[in-house]
Amino acid sequence: MKLLIVEDESSLRELLARALRKEQYVVETASTYAEASDKLAAYSYDCILLDIMLPDGNGLQLLERLRRADKRENVIIISARDSLEEGADDYLPKPFHLAELSARIQSVIRRSRGGGKGGIALGNVTLDPESCRVEIDGKEVALLKKEFDILSYFMQRPRHVVDKAVLAEAVWGDHVDQSDNFHFVYSQVKNLRRKLEEAGASIEIKAVYGFGYKLID
Repeated sequence: MKLLIVEDESSLRELLARALRKEQYVVETASTYAEASDKLAAYSYDCILLDIMLPDGNGLQLLERLRRADKRENVIIISARDSLEEGADDYLPKPFHLAELSARIQSVIRRSRGGGKGGIALGNVTLDPESCRVEIDGKEVALLKKEFDILSYFMQRPRHVVDKAVLAEAVWGDHVDQSDNFHFVYSQVKNLRRKLEEAGASIEIKAVYGFGYKLID
């Protein structure tokens, strides 16, 4: 799952990013209104941690823009202010414990997926984001972390053509800028496709020549 932290205080921003990456989230950060606007215009996130007071704008304006654009990202306000702003999914006053933040993130994502465990099912494949388990015909299939993230991304977008660059950014986050090719994407997708086929999955990740990939069932 992919998160965006919008926070101008560098020490808190980096602390949150490190802690959440340890919990296996893909984490991106923004320190200004302008930087956050650019990322929200270009990408989608499972959850946004949004500070209100930014050096070049107000976080509530970002929230308003999201809702006007009908983008349904989960938003948790993290602020010293003491009320839940309209349009946000949750509010966490500063200072807060990291364990509480993690619980809030899981809660809003679970609610947005209809309650329960937030599992995703397609064909004979089920995927549970909370436990990072994948089952095919009821039998668990062992996947590496990035393979799981790739499968999760595709299962939330069945039959949609996904550009390889978009996939790389979604799964690897900001760190993808450090690479000058997509060989790491090809390798991970190839291994995932092999594991799905060997386990008898009724879904398949097909290559779309010149564009990227598409999950079909």
